[in-house]
Amino acid sequence: MNMGIVKRVAGVAGIAAAIAVVGASPAFAATGTVHTDSGAALTVRASASTSAASVGTIADGTAVTITCQTNGSTVDGKYGTSDIWDKVGNGYISDAYVYTGSDGRVAPDCDGTTQTCSTAGLGDHKTCDEAVAYAKTRIHTNNIDSYDGWCDRINAQNYGFSASGSETAYIHWTQIPSSYKHPGDYQVPAGGLAFFKSSGAGHTMISIGGGEFLSNDIHGAGSYTKTTIAEIKQKWGQTYLGWSQPWFKVNH
Repeated sequence: MNMGIVKRVAGVAGIAAAIAVVGASPAFAATGTVHTDSGAALTVRASASTSAASVGTIADGTAVTITCQTNGSTVDGKYGTSDIWDKVGNGYISDAYVYTGSDGRVAPDCDGTTQTCSTAGLGDHKTCDEAVAYAKTRIHTNNIDSYDGWCDRINAQNYGFSASGSETAYIHWTQIPSSYKHPGDYQVPAGGLAFFKSSGAGHTMISIGGGEFLSNDIHGAGSYTKTTIAEIKQKWGQTYLGWSQPWFKVNH
């Protein structure tokens, strides 16, 4: 999603629909407000896809309760580009048209599952929590040569290694055993490593939770700042591959 646009929580439920989420209580729901560019009503879909059947509409400016969120079709909307879809009532609306207070997720996963980061059996020098905490101390906006183009090495450093042992981010992804990988899964826990494919070396970055990541170069060469999967895809044209536990070739 466009990082230049920040959404803010507003309002309470404004559509008359029964709210029920398997594995979650209404206390974990979030709120938001529908805003379309044209003022037209927003179509509610039967599933998280622009091609799914319409099950109704929501008027521009309506406050909604988001009971859960999932990933689906990528949509360019009022709040940038996003593949997050919000469950409201008996259908789904694109988060790209909902003012929620975050460019990431604000509600539970619709499938009721939660992935966790783990270093068990990997031999990493730091736990997932320790790696995230260290990564956050490295945030900066100036151009530092050791960050420019070194995404895979930066992730390795967050986990206590001097290098990853892989030639590129994409090669790193191909070397990770399948038992540690989650292809196509956008629910990346804090400490998990997201991977992308491009015509070149690809890209990788560490999750800090809540749909946010720390990445080098996305906001200027040599910088290290917060971003999202959607921004990497939109700004760099990279293809998202999925995420993995912090497995590094250097330790295997």
